[in-house]
Amino acid sequence: MKYPLILLAVSSIAFAQNTSPNTITTQNISLAAANTIAMQAVAECQSKGYLVAATVVDRSGLVVAVARADGAGPHTIEASKAKAFTAVSARNLTSAVLENVQKNAAAQYLPDIPGFLVLAGGVPIRVNNEVVGAIGVGGAPGGHLDEQCAVAAIAKVFGQ
Repeated sequence: MKYPLILLAVSSIAFAQNTSPNTITTQNISLAAANTIAMQAVAECQSKGYLVAATVVDRSGLVVAVARADGAGPHTIEASKAKAFTAVSARNLTSAVLENVQKNAAAQYLPDIPGFLVLAGGVPIRVNNEVVGAIGVGGAPGGHLDEQCAVAAIAKVFGQ
Protein backbone atom coordinates (compact mmCIF):
# COMPACT_ATOMS: atom_id res chain seq x y z
CA MET A 1 0.00 0.00 0.00
CA LYS A 2 2.87 2.40 0.63
CA TYR A 3 4.23 2.09 -2.95
CA PRO A 4 1.28 3.90 -4.55
CA LEU A 5 1.80 6.74 -2.04
CA ILE A 6 5.47 6.98 -2.98
CA LEU A 7 4.55 6.98 -6.67
CA LEU A 8 1.97 9.71 -6.03
CA ALA A 9 4.53 11.80 -4.12
CA VAL A 10 7.16 11.45 -6.85
CA SER A 11 4.69 12.32 -9.61
CA SER A 12 3.53 15.36 -7.61
CA ILE A 13 7.09 16.60 -7.30
CA ALA A 14 7.71 16.05 -11.01
CA PHE A 15 4.49 17.89 -11.87
CA ALA A 16 5.37 20.81 -9.60
CA GLN A 17 8.72 21.24 -11.37
CA ASN A 18 7.12 21.48 -14.80
CA THR A 19 6.58 25.01 -16.06
CA SER A 20 3.84 25.98 -18.39
CA PRO A 21 4.87 27.09 -21.88
CA ASN A 22 2.12 29.68 -21.55
CA THR A 23 3.67 31.57 -18.62
CA ILE A 24 6.93 33.25 -17.78
CA THR A 25 8.71 33.86 -14.52
CA THR A 26 10.11 37.32 -13.90
CA GLN A 27 11.82 39.22 -11.13
CA ASN A 28 10.60 42.55 -9.80
CA ILE A 29 12.07 45.04 -7.39
CA SER A 30 10.73 44.73 -3.85
CA LEU A 31 9.07 47.57 -1.96
CA ALA A 32 11.84 47.48 0.65
CA ALA A 33 14.60 47.81 -1.97
CA ALA A 34 12.67 50.50 -3.87
CA ASN A 35 12.17 52.59 -0.73
CA THR A 36 15.83 52.25 0.21
CA ILE A 37 17.05 53.20 -3.26
CA ALA A 38 14.74 56.23 -3.47
CA MET A 39 15.78 57.49 -0.04
CA GLN A 40 19.45 56.82 -0.78
CA ALA A 41 19.30 58.77 -4.06
CA VAL A 42 17.72 61.77 -2.34
CA ALA A 43 20.34 61.61 0.44
CA GLU A 44 23.16 61.29 -2.09
CA CYS A 45 22.03 64.39 -3.98
CA GLN A 46 21.30 66.26 -0.75
CA SER A 47 24.87 65.66 0.41
CA LYS A 48 25.96 67.56 -2.70
CA GLY A 49 23.51 70.39 -2.12
CA TYR A 50 20.83 69.28 -4.61
CA LEU A 51 17.17 69.07 -3.62
CA VAL A 52 15.65 66.30 -5.71
CA ALA A 53 12.88 63.76 -5.95
CA ALA A 54 13.51 60.11 -6.75
CA THR A 55 10.96 57.64 -8.09
CA VAL A 56 11.48 53.90 -8.38
CA VAL A 57 9.28 51.90 -10.74
CA ASP A 58 8.95 48.15 -11.16
CA ARG A 59 9.82 46.29 -14.35
CA SER A 60 6.47 47.26 -15.90
CA GLY A 61 6.89 50.97 -15.18
CA LEU A 62 4.51 51.19 -12.22
CA VAL A 63 5.54 53.39 -9.31
CA VAL A 64 6.78 51.50 -6.26
CA ALA A 65 8.42 54.27 -4.20
CA VAL A 66 8.85 58.04 -4.22
CA ALA A 67 11.06 60.22 -2.04
CA ARG A 68 11.31 64.00 -2.23
CA ALA A 69 13.79 66.18 -0.37
CA ASP A 70 12.38 68.92 1.82
CA GLY A 71 12.28 71.99 -0.40
CA ALA A 72 12.59 70.17 -3.73
CA GLY A 73 10.55 71.79 -6.49
CA PRO A 74 7.10 70.44 -7.26
CA HIS A 75 8.14 69.52 -10.81
CA THR A 76 10.76 67.09 -9.51
CA ILE A 77 8.23 64.38 -8.70
CA GLU A 78 6.78 64.13 -12.21
CA ALA A 79 10.22 64.50 -13.80
CA SER A 80 11.67 61.67 -11.70
CA LYS A 81 8.67 59.45 -12.46
CA ALA A 82 8.96 60.04 -16.21
CA LYS A 83 12.72 59.41 -16.18
CA ALA A 84 12.21 56.13 -14.31
CA PHE A 85 9.47 55.07 -16.75
CA THR A 86 11.69 55.93 -19.73
CA ALA A 87 14.68 54.01 -18.29
CA VAL A 88 12.66 50.86 -17.59
CA SER A 89 10.86 51.04 -20.94
CA ALA A 90 14.06 51.53 -22.93
CA ARG A 91 16.03 49.24 -20.60
CA ASN A 92 18.76 51.85 -20.81
CA LEU A 93 20.09 54.98 -19.17
CA THR A 94 18.00 57.97 -20.16
CA SER A 95 21.26 59.78 -20.95
CA ALA A 96 21.91 57.08 -23.58
CA VAL A 97 18.36 57.47 -24.92
CA LEU A 98 18.96 61.23 -25.19
CA GLU A 99 22.22 60.67 -27.03
CA ASN A 100 20.48 58.25 -29.40
CA VAL A 101 17.73 60.78 -30.12
CA GLN A 102 20.30 63.49 -30.84
CA LYS A 103 22.50 61.34 -33.12
CA ASN A 104 20.05 58.96 -34.79
CA ALA A 105 17.36 60.37 -37.07
CA ALA A 106 15.37 57.16 -36.72
CA ALA A 107 15.06 57.81 -32.97
CA GLN A 108 13.94 61.43 -33.22
CA TYR A 109 10.34 60.64 -32.30
CA LEU A 110 11.10 58.72 -29.09
CA PRO A 111 10.29 61.83 -27.01
CA ASP A 112 6.76 61.68 -28.45
CA ILE A 113 6.00 58.40 -26.67
CA PRO A 114 3.51 59.16 -23.89
CA GLY A 115 5.24 59.20 -20.52
CA PHE A 116 8.78 59.42 -21.91
CA LEU A 117 11.12 62.13 -20.66
CA VAL A 118 14.33 62.08 -22.63
CA LEU A 119 16.64 63.77 -20.12
CA ALA A 120 19.50 62.25 -18.15
CA GLY A 121 18.68 60.96 -14.67
CA GLY A 122 16.90 57.66 -15.32
CA VAL A 123 18.75 54.42 -14.60
CA PRO A 124 17.54 50.82 -15.02
CA ILE A 125 18.02 48.53 -12.01
CA ARG A 126 19.41 45.14 -12.98
CA VAL A 127 19.72 41.91 -11.05
CA ASN A 128 21.62 39.12 -12.82
CA ASN A 129 21.46 41.24 -15.99
CA GLU A 130 17.64 41.31 -15.84
CA VAL A 131 15.91 44.68 -15.51
CA VAL A 132 13.78 44.51 -12.35
CA GLY A 133 12.90 48.21 -12.21
CA ALA A 134 14.36 51.67 -12.66
CA ILE A 135 14.99 54.87 -10.76
CA GLY A 136 14.52 58.40 -11.97
CA VAL A 137 15.99 61.41 -10.20
CA GLY A 138 15.01 64.99 -10.95
CA GLY A 139 15.98 68.34 -9.52
CA ALA A 140 19.78 68.60 -9.59
CA PRO A 141 21.23 71.35 -11.80
CA GLY A 142 21.85 68.93 -14.66
CA GLY A 143 20.62 65.49 -15.58
CA HIS A 144 24.13 64.08 -15.38
CA LEU A 145 24.10 64.95 -11.66
CA ASP A 146 20.69 63.28 -11.22
CA GLU A 147 22.14 60.20 -12.90
CA GLN A 148 25.18 60.16 -10.59
CA CYS A 149 22.90 60.14 -7.53
CA ALA A 150 20.77 57.33 -9.00
CA VAL A 151 23.79 55.19 -9.88
CA ALA A 152 25.28 55.71 -6.40
CA ALA A 153 21.99 54.69 -4.74
CA ILE A 154 21.71 51.50 -6.78
CA ALA A 155 25.34 50.65 -6.01
CA LYS A 156 24.77 51.02 -2.28
CA VAL A 157 21.74 48.72 -2.32
CA PHE A 158 22.67 46.17 -4.99
CA GLY A 159 26.43 46.57 -5.14
CA GLN A 160 26.34 47.43 -8.85
